[in-house]
Amino acid sequence: MPLPEEVPTAEPQSPAKERFFYGGQAVIEGVMMRGRQHYAVAVRLPRTKEILIDRGELTAPIYVHPVWKLPFVRGLALLAEQMHLGMKSLIWSANVNAGDNDVEIGKREITISVVAALAASLLLFIGLPLLGAGLVAHKSSSFGFVAIEGVIRVGLVLGYLTLIAQLKDVRRVFQYHGAEHKTINAMESGWPLDVVNVRRASLLHPRCGTGFLLVVLVISVLVFSLVAFFHPNLFWLIASRILGVPVIAGVGFEWIRFMARHRENGLVKVLLLPVLYTQKFTTREPTDDMLEVAIAALNAAREGEEAQAA
Repeated sequence: MPLPEEVPTAEPQSPAKERFFYGGQAVIEGVMMRGRQHYAVAVRLPRTKEILIDRGELTAPIYVHPVWKLPFVRGLALLAEQMHLGMKSLIWSANVNAGDNDVEIGKREITISVVAALAASLLLFIGLPLLGAGLVAHKSSSFGFVAIEGVIRVGLVLGYLTLIAQLKDVRRVFQYHGAEHKTINAMESGWPLDVVNVRRASLLHPRCGTGFLLVVLVISVLVFSLVAFFHPNLFWLIASRILGVPVIAGVGFEWIRFMARHRENGLVKVLLLPVLYTQKFTTREPTDDMLEVAIAALNAAREGEEAQAA
């Protein structure tokens, strides 16, 4: 999931002359592509094999207000965007596929699923690492406690991704994730957006959200090490893991952004290796029909941008 980003051109004084790097996300049997002010979701219907496209304009303050484009603040904006646009696109794709199979998914079912998933995530990725570190290190104010907690959290995340990748439906989502990467890589390389050229593009991308997740996990160890010096009790130990999310996301986004913009630097290439390798957990080689869906989504998003510019 390449993260959207604006990068100044040789003449950065005018916002209109800033180059925008498209981002995206895999959804159920499809791909969402996000431009500067427009997005598009393309989904292939299970029965007819037709590609259905949903377009929209990004007008909420989180997308257009200059405050949300400030350094470190834009990392928090990215999280809010994933909760809003990412979930919206995912729900639309789920309903499209359910409708094509004569199944109806209501708001109640979706709300229950989201709340349950959020609660399970807090327990698995915050509760269990704290418990495990407490059993080993005992002193919550030590760097060892935070380091063990971080290692457990990384292990749980990678283990979770490995396990769910065995599920057929999740594996197809990971294939669409690969199709999204290849399509954006092909566009950024200036190649024609057809299946033949997109097929030869890389499956990995330096701005991927999975790589961002790894960076966030590493930075969290550093941030929580500072918290440990204040000898927090259990309540503040847990609260700091939640309240620290905006800070960690802000720093993580800037670090990913820096590495993506300086990817040709020798040292940055080395630092990018674990970021790129982590993406192998959430990407798989897509089929040609999946590439067609990703290309359709990107073309639809670009058409919206071009129509507004005209």
